[in-house]
Amino acid sequence: MSGAETMTRPAVLILLGPPGAGKGTQARMLQDRFGLVQLSTGDLLRAAVAAGTEAGKTAKAVMTAGGLVSDDIVLAILKDRLEEPDVAQGVILDGFPRTNVQAEALDKLLAQNGQRVNAAISLEVDDTEMVTRIAGRYTCGNCGEGYHDTFKTPAIIGTCDKCGSTNMVRRADDKAETVGQRLAAYHAQTAPLITYYERQGNLQRIDAMGEIGQVATELSAIVEEAVA
Repeated sequence: MSGAETMTRPAVLILLGPPGAGKGTQARMLQDRFGLVQLSTGDLLRAAVAAGTEAGKTAKAVMTAGGLVSDDIVLAILKDRLEEPDVAQGVILDGFPRTNVQAEALDKLLAQNGQRVNAAISLEVDDTEMVTRIAGRYTCGNCGEGYHDTFKTPAIIGTCDKCGSTNMVRRADDKAETVGQRLAAYHAQTAPLITYYERQGNLQRIDAMGEIGQVATELSAIVEEAVA
């Protein structure tokens, strides 16, 4: 067996969590600490199309025709991406897999490359509190400083502490009703995946309602073991 065949393969981590759970923030911190690369389906597709790979050309043709890119194409693009040198330490998959069928296909792809899903990490949240957390968010439309109705209000209501602007904006999809619908959709979609990885014995759960630093500490401990 050659050295290329016995080389250590990149770790594969899956980060699961509903809108507002802090996936993006935590993924960036993991990237900085462990040299991991966060891979979202959208980023993968755009990069492959821009690079003009065979899978990218196929994806571009489908998207240009207004179709949905198939799981096979996404997996082909992911396979190519996992062979790039910058992912030597490992990757964090964001937004894929979304279904058990995709999870099974991912397992087969990784097995062909001598890899596996090292850990599927679920950021657990309290839905009621998440609605309050997300629905209360708003930002300064001028400088982008973030505020919250409960947790972080400006010294003068309606006026940005940072730049003095009174142009405060809220995202349309941050309304309580919309947030509740997004959370319900997430749980319905993700519940089967939780069960899938739980049965494989590589599911890890973290209480994502705590402080960012505490969540980061717990995540780092899991990732440190997974990439060892």
